[in-house]
Amino acid sequence: MKNIGLKNNVKRTGLYLGLLSLLVVPSACDQSFLDTDPQGKQAGTVFWQNEGDATKAVNAMYANLRGWNNTAFAAIAVESVGSDDAEKGSTPSDATFFNDYDNFSVGSGDGQLGGFWSGQYQNINYANQVIDNIPTISMDETLKARYIAEAKFIRAYSYFRLVRAFGDVPLRLTLPKDATQYNIPRTPKAEVYAAIEKDLTDAAGVLPQSYGSSDIGRVTKGAALSLHAKVSMYQQKWQQVFDLTTQVISSGQYSLFANYEALFRVANENSTESIFELQNELLPNNKEVSNSQYSQVQGVRGVTGGGWGFNTPTATLASAFETGDPRRDATIIFRGETTPSGDAIAAVGDNPMYNQKSYVPFALYTTGFNEGSQQNVRVLRYAEVLLMNAEAANELGNSAQALISLELVRARARGTSKTILPKVTTTDKAALRTAIWNERHVELAMEFDRYFDVIRQGRAATVFGPKGWKASKNEVWPIPQNELDLSAGVLVQNPGY
Repeated sequence: MKNIGLKNNVKRTGLYLGLLSLLVVPSACDQSFLDTDPQGKQAGTVFWQNEGDATKAVNAMYANLRGWNNTAFAAIAVESVGSDDAEKGSTPSDATFFNDYDNFSVGSGDGQLGGFWSGQYQNINYANQVIDNIPTISMDETLKARYIAEAKFIRAYSYFRLVRAFGDVPLRLTLPKDATQYNIPRTPKAEVYAAIEKDLTDAAGVLPQSYGSSDIGRVTKGAALSLHAKVSMYQQKWQQVFDLTTQVISSGQYSLFANYEALFRVANENSTESIFELQNELLPNNKEVSNSQYSQVQGVRGVTGGGWGFNTPTATLASAFETGDPRRDATIIFRGETTPSGDAIAAVGDNPMYNQKSYVPFALYTTGFNEGSQQNVRVLRYAEVLLMNAEAANELGNSAQALISLELVRARARGTSKTILPKVTTTDKAALRTAIWNERHVELAMEFDRYFDVIRQGRAATVFGPKGWKASKNEVWPIPQNELDLSAGVLVQNPGY
């Protein structure tokens, strides 16, 4: 059985940090680090007593990562539809607020901003509770250190998502000790980045390279190094990006999965290419735990086992692939096609294209459950590590290494064909940079990176300008109005909103 995240029902809005609620009744299947049943809660006043409590807390932290605000509408709004690769989808009258992100007219009162903000701070709250409370528990010291390292990774991951989206954000690295510590101002993004890097350095120094079968899906040393490289890339710390990605490559823990399309199917989750995935599952005896809607909200509309049809690829994305690149058909479900899994897509329908990376074959649908609830979310892949290595090498003047890493990604996509995706051979720094950026575009399409990639590359005014993007404003989204109101003036809005 695949491992899944521990379901939780922690509710928290804004910067308020509530007590941890944990769900702790055994599942019907063999116990693994992410099995759970949602029937019982353990009171916070009697928690944090032993190793079992620590394990439950860490599992709950993982579970929150797959929740609605982390993987569904809020993430689509903030991290995807602003790009040139994706648009609202569904029907014209359905969830029209997405259009405000697509044309950059969104105001601070839109609920998806607040949902995304709350989702990340819920993750951070869980992580902080683990980091603050586990040190006092009498338990195996090696496991204690590892649990704290896992929490530091997740805290860093959520702060990275926040700082990309909003710039300066409140930085909370401990639980508040009294009421005066609840309402804190925004921290300059440079300090937030420094905290993220420290957490990832700490985590990488403790986390194992791999786990046994019952712990597949937990954060590894490679995940911490890879996320650290990505964070460094956003700060243009090119030597650090190169060193970190080289360490991941040299570890021998990862390799590119041969079949790009099959890489994203349920049967191949946690593959040799996977560095970090959010674990989801459909448990027939436990509907409450089978709660992921990542695939459902993006699935093909109008068919049993499909979904709601949001976050659809654009014609711009479809035209971005080189002639014959098989990643085009592996990334986009086209109206009228038959998928590699054998699903015939109607020739007429609400949308001409759908996201194939979030697709789950219709035969796997179980009545009464969310469509595609068993689909993991790929967060970090080895292909991206290679492309970060290539970009850093090129920026450092090492075109030879850049071409080696770039070619590995293109060769996997090319497969046995001799006529498509020719080797990139240019050693001109600007031309090679463009080639690497283009490769990131098509390799990582529809994986919630394109929007912020283009901004950090300094090309947003050119690429997104026709959609309404404006420099000195749209580099970040507005701070949610509800957070401003709750702070009573402590938080200030981003310029232009």
